[in-house]
Amino acid sequence: MKVLSIFLLAFTAPCGAQEITVAAAADLRPAFEEIIASFQQSHPGTAVKVTYGSSGNFFQQIQNGAPFDLFFSANEDYPKRLDSAGLIVPGSYHQYARGKIVLLVSSGSKLDINQGLKGLLNANMRKIAIADPSHAPYGQAAVAALKTEGIYGQVSAKLVTGENISQAASFVLSGGADVGIASLSLALAPATRAQVRYWEIPSTDYPPIQQACVVIKASRNQQLAMEFQTYFRSKEVSTVLERYGFEVPADSKTGQPAN
Repeated sequence: MKVLSIFLLAFTAPCGAQEITVAAAADLRPAFEEIIASFQQSHPGTAVKVTYGSSGNFFQQIQNGAPFDLFFSANEDYPKRLDSAGLIVPGSYHQYARGKIVLLVSSGSKLDINQGLKGLLNANMRKIAIADPSHAPYGQAAVAALKTEGIYGQVSAKLVTGENISQAASFVLSGGADVGIASLSLALAPATRAQVRYWEIPSTDYPPIQQACVVIKASRNQQLAMEFQTYFRSKEVSTVLERYGFEVPADSKTGQPAN
């Protein structure tokens, strides 16, 4: 299994603006770009700086004092562990979405993905890209799905791992992998939608990808961080998330805070 790494950063900070820094799971990038633009438009004089990457890496960085104001994880485990460690603002834990995984190939590929995961046994599928399951929730979901289908042992030698789900998808687009297991959100992203074909993996094949966010206690701008998290619970944001394939909890759809 090969391990490759990538660091993705999006930055926007008008001069003199109030600023918050967000650590966000890579599967969120397409939706976040729309959400942040809308938030900044409705909150003049504010800026949101976002680093996209692996939830597990962000978890370690926050434990080590990385200066993030908010953490949007691709699972619920890392935010809950930060809560248990006393590193988040009390009551700020919020489950904002449930993610989904898909088989992904480039639009020009002749591989038949409609056979589902069992099709990965095909000899023509020589490299299968997934996010690193040691720290990336979407990689863990991919491994779980392969095990549910009873083929993990047969395809494990074909796996090529990216540092996060975005890099795993990029392997497919660049030809570094024949097929990938990626998030539905990335398959639906405007930048990639016309370049890929996908097959949605049944949700019964893997544990729910419950995604949660928290405000970090060490935040230097807790008020703005809380405002952004509150905005994330709005109907407007729910609509954006659903457009990118996420399932949104009922409390977010109604704009009400989570308990």
